[in-house]
Amino acid sequence: MSSFAAYVMRGRMQAILVASTLALLSLLIPPVSVVSSASVALVTLRRGAFEGLCVLLCSSIVASLLGFFILGNYQFALLYVAVLWAPVWLISIILREGRHLALAVEIAVLLGIVGVLGFYLYQPEPALMWQTVLSRMVPANAPVEDVQRTVDTLAHYMTGVVAAGSVFGLLFGLFLGRWWQAVLYNPGGFKQEFLTLSTHPRLVLGTVIVVIIAWVNSGLVSEVAWNISIPLFVLYTFIGTAVLHAVFASMKLSRFIVPMLYLTLFLIPHAILPVALIGLSDPWTNLRKKISNQHTPNGE
Repeated sequence: MSSFAAYVMRGRMQAILVASTLALLSLLIPPVSVVSSASVALVTLRRGAFEGLCVLLCSSIVASLLGFFILGNYQFALLYVAVLWAPVWLISIILREGRHLALAVEIAVLLGIVGVLGFYLYQPEPALMWQTVLSRMVPANAPVEDVQRTVDTLAHYMTGVVAAGSVFGLLFGLFLGRWWQAVLYNPGGFKQEFLTLSTHPRLVLGTVIVVIIAWVNSGLVSEVAWNISIPLFVLYTFIGTAVLHAVFASMKLSRFIVPMLYLTLFLIPHAILPVALIGLSDPWTNLRKKISNQHTPNGE
């Protein structure tokens, strides 16, 4: 991957070529979109906002032309700009100038929340729209009653789920770009940044208040609050992952336990919830500090 990152940094044309062609390829292999946005992030992090904007705009033009001549469709490039490249460019600037990974993650989550609120302003009853969308995805031979009940329940939370998925993709692109930057110019830097990822207790209290509002209310207020809380938990998922990584890294079998952590999160999505709860409680439990104290002379 270091040689790939080095190729992106070789010049503007190389970065444009990588971002635009991978954007087109991601229509067949969706995870490739993370690598595409990471290319924009890397250029922005290393060379600044203007150079990142040039790559973003030029890549959009090239992707539009490729899409038009190969697929007869150029609209996907506009979608990339709006959903992936522009947000990752913005939070890359924040990370470059502010030098705090936590702030960039918080801004990404805030963008997801703004997206949720904007969608509710645009679509007064999103649940009805999601019911239609989800119903079309149901196999013809599925049990009608059970599936319909699931669709009706899930439809009320799909706005938050989609927003959280977008934030995850955005942050994966940022993290990959930051890791590339560290590999090329500051070995070990990203690992140190990520393992110290944390947030202010006030934000945690704000999240708890949003969940309480969702829990005690009903109707539209409850639905909006739940959909806001879903992207908020993206932040705590990353913090919880950083906490567990730091804790497991201090153990004797860390070379096996740490990879198992990430493999579990990838293969078992339900494991995200307890990890997020660990991240939510981090300002008070402070497991990383306790572990570091145990490995200092005064802590032994």
